[in-house]
Amino acid sequence: MENKNHPLRHYLQFSDFNESEYDYILERAKILKRKFKAYETWHPLHDRTLAMIFEKHSTRTRLSFEAGMHQLGGHAVYLNTQDTQLGRGEPVEDAAQVISRMTDIIMIRTYGQDILERFAANSRVPVVNGLTNEYHPCQVLADIFTYHEERGSIRGKKVAWIGDANNMAYTWLQAAPILGFELHFSGPVGYTLDNHRITEAEQACLRNFSDPKQACIGVDLVTTDVWTSMGYEKENTDRLVAFRNWIVDSDKMAMAKSDALFMHCLPAHRGEEVASEVIDGPQSIVWQEAENRLHVQKALMEFLLCGKLNELV
Repeated sequence: MENKNHPLRHYLQFSDFNESEYDYILERAKILKRKFKAYETWHPLHDRTLAMIFEKHSTRTRLSFEAGMHQLGGHAVYLNTQDTQLGRGEPVEDAAQVISRMTDIIMIRTYGQDILERFAANSRVPVVNGLTNEYHPCQVLADIFTYHEERGSIRGKKVAWIGDANNMAYTWLQAAPILGFELHFSGPVGYTLDNHRITEAEQACLRNFSDPKQACIGVDLVTTDVWTSMGYEKENTDRLVAFRNWIVDSDKMAMAKSDALFMHCLPAHRGEEVASEVIDGPQSIVWQEAENRLHVQKALMEFLLCGKLNELV
């Protein structure tokens, strides 16, 4: 099943793939999810090994990658940087050379995007971004797949991001010009998007709002994340004050389209970035969204190791 002639590709940020590649991966995720629900065995990655390198805590990322690799017929190895030579100062470049000679694909969940890029530059196998401070492409890929399941294509739709200009916000912004939707962003002063990180194509898809309620008017999807991401815990007290008006509550959801959906990448803090009546309400699809990490990451790993299959089996 594995395509030996498939060129080496990494998935370090959402912009690494084009629209046609995402169309393929989303279709593969649909098929692989159907196989999973039908208990149908599918082992295209038999005898392949995934190395999972964690510098940040994880629930959904570890479980979805580990279970996903198993379901594809392969094996996953968990590595915490504090338990490896990386935690004792081994250069990232050296670790990449070694680990990539013993495994077939590598997922890394770390702090700086530069660490991920240095690792990928020295890897002989595909490297996947499991989360960095800058981007979280696997999560947004799962979110978009979930939207497709519930409402069809996201092309031409409007998405409201309410909250911090964090790795999720920048990844949604990267996705907008590739997949053809409009992104409404609203965050408090001091926590807005950095124009120096925004491309011309992304800028054309972006609308900024100082009022979060205004950002939600007429949108098809409202999404948010915690106000204090991992690595910024010392700012938590200040952030709780700055973001107090950016809670996604029923008033903000009422500004969106009547059939608008709500997403959150989890874990969530009810009463902070989202009200209980929203995340636990009928418009919320956070549990499907969480499950879909499993299916899109299986499609992603299959694509990186096998390329496009001749038939969507």
